Amino acid sequence: MPADPVQSVSVHSIHGETARPGTDALAVEEPLAILVSHGPLADRRRTPISITMRTPGHDADLAAGLLFAEGVIQSADRILNIEPSAMENAVRVELHPEVPLDLRHLDRRGFTTSSCGVCGKTTLDAIEAKCDGPRSGGSIRPAIVHSLPERLRESQPAFSRTGGLHAAALFDFSGTLLGVREDVGRHNAVDKLIGAEFRAGRVPLNDRVLLVSGRASFELLQKAAMAGVPVFAAIGAPSSLAVSLANRMGITLLGFVRDGRFNIYTGAERIEKN
Repeated sequence: MPADPVQSVSVHSIHGETARPGTDALAVEEPLAILVSHGPLADRRRTPISITMRTPGHDADLAAGLLFAEGVIQSADRILNIEPSAMENAVRVELHPEVPLDLRHLDRRGFTTSSCGVCGKTTLDAIEAKCDGPRSGGSIRPAIVHSLPERLRESQPAFSRTGGLHAAALFDFSGTLLGVREDVGRHNAVDKLIGAEFRAGRVPLNDRVLLVSGRASFELLQKAAMAGVPVFAAIGAPSSLAVSLANRMGITLLGFVRDGRFNIYTGAERIEKN
């Protein structure tokens, strides 16, 4: 059962000039060490690949999603097992003996903050993992896109208590919510969501919309491209590099999806026109 992502703390609440004692709910942030066991079964090696600050819960999905998005593994059967390590706040991933651990894919290994995007990457080539991008067409009505932020908010129990968590949600083209993950780090939320789908054998994510509660960065678009997501929607703004990657990968990128409006930056053919 996932750990409680919320912690209650005592505060002094100021109303005008009056102070009164109270409590506040905070989003929990703790480190997670991701360890990978690899090599021949008779001579297993254990390599730490990342220490990321995250909200506890769905740690196995986070580890699987990160390894998939970074191009270390391409299919769920390359993972033999994922389990908590004997260390506190650590998870161990057992890779298939035939999977080579190429650390060039993992330039961001080491300490990574929960807000980290491309921190730790040494070159653009290290970020942009090779992938085919989405393979599906299909289209979605603007009215459905307009409805997605409210459906996301309704599915964020921890955010409603703290106001301090990012979210990533997966929808089909009819607007049905298929999955949601929350985390203090927006990249972690996407890794958890894609990791869950990856482990369940549902990647590539054809005819799916990935909605994030913040902005659209290059690395989030790279994760979506790896998972074959055709439509990426953000409540916030996209970066220039995110738009460039979406265009190269054939992803429909939507920004400022809120208050009954949104911008189409790439892939306008997937949005139905009246």
